[in-house]
Order: sequence, then C-alpha cells, then structure tokens
Amino acid sequence: MTGIMHHTLYDGRRVAFRFTDGAGPCLVFLPGYMSDMSGSKATALFDEAVAQGRACLLLDYSGCGLSDGDFADGMLSKWRDEVLALVASYVSGPVLLVGSSMGGWLMLLVAEHLRHRLAGLVGIASAPDFTRWGYSEEQRRALAAGETVLEPNPYGPEPTPTHPGFFADAECHLRLDSMIDIACPVRLLHGKADADVPWEISLRLKAALRSGDVQVTLVEDGDHRLSRESDIALLKALVAEFYG
Repeated sequence: MTGIMHHTLYDGRRVAFRFTDGAGPCLVFLPGYMSDMSGSKATALFDEAVAQGRACLLLDYSGCGLSDGDFADGMLSKWRDEVLALVASYVSGPVLLVGSSMGGWLMLLVAEHLRHRLAGLVGIASAPDFTRWGYSEEQRRALAAGETVLEPNPYGPEPTPTHPGFFADAECHLRLDSMIDIACPVRLLHGKADADVPWEISLRLKAALRSGDVQVTLVEDGDHRLSRESDIALLKALVAEFYG
C-alpha cells in the first residue's frame, strides 16, 4: 500500500494514515475491531475517491496495522481522539463518516464532536454497545474483574482478545438505550446472515438516532464482512448519495 503517512499526537503516539484531497465532504473510514485501513472496503472507497476526485482519509488506530502502540492499550476514547486529531489536522470542510462494525460505534462518538461538520454517516454492520449485548454475563464479570477474554476468531488462527481496559472504557460510551443526538442523514447497511452482529442492532440504532433521515438497507444473504463485489458496489452507491 502506497501513500502511508504518520501523524504524531501530543503524547508521542504515531498514527498511520492515508489521505487524498479533493472535492465534496471528506470520507473518513473507521475500521472494525482489530482491523485496519488495508481492508477491502476501505481500499475500495479510497480508490473510488481518488478516481472521482473526492477527499478521503483512512487510518489505523493505535495498536493496529502500521500505527504505533499495543492493541491491549486500545480503547474507544483513545481511538476517537486519534480520529478527531487527524480530521482537525488534515480535513477542511464537511465530513462523511463511514464506520464498519466497531467502527460504526466509534462513528457515533466521533460524530458527537463534529456535529457542525457532518455531511452524514454510513454504518456497515454497525456494532454499537457490543460489550453489552455481545458477551455473556460470565464474560462481562471476568472483564469487569480485570481479566482478558479470548474468543474464537473466524477470520484468523489467533483468538480474538477483549482487554479489560477496552471494556471499562466502552461501558462509558453505551448509546443504544437513550436518544443519540445526531441529526444528519444516516445510511445503515447490514447483512441478514451476519453471524457476529445481529441485523436488528441497525434497527435499534435507527430508532435511537434523533435524525429524521435514517435509512436501513438489509442484504438478505450478506455476512458480517459485506466484502463481496456486490456488497462493495452497494456501499459505493450509498456513499455516492452524499455527492449528488
């Protein structure tokens, strides 16, 4: 992958990112849990932005991909602040946030700080509050007691860890049980065959948002990744609505 840059934050953290300047709102892609900017959806949207002359920003959260840090130290608050620092430093004008899975949760936290600049939100299998509905009570007790929880990883050989620091921070950012004060247009894409994030979560998110312009698109045979050619074409079409 070419065009990798690094931004140094106030505490010395170096966050890897890619940026292309251009017209329209800047698309800012927020990857999922343990994911990075090299994924197929992020890459497809960046390439589309370059081809269309649109602005686009990709990043790796600290502890992920090409960024500095240890994943065990990662948390929503820290990653939110990294996104906001990059937007403040490199993006002028409106912002279109696109969040995948956990990135769909982080998208809400970033949006709350960018209200006056939001062109819209696009969620892909959005997973807000997954520390509440995605774990058993036994797992939640273990995390609250300071233990790391390991789960089978369907996408790789190593188990997926959830660290107690991430869990404790996430408990401060639950959003689905109260009104989410975001009023911009929102498009939510979710596969009905998603084995990781129930598609009903996108319906709960729609109900919680204050915005009067929220549309949910369900892909009957779509899985969690929504990375097939047809899925990515649908995602591009949803994004294109904000550049009409």
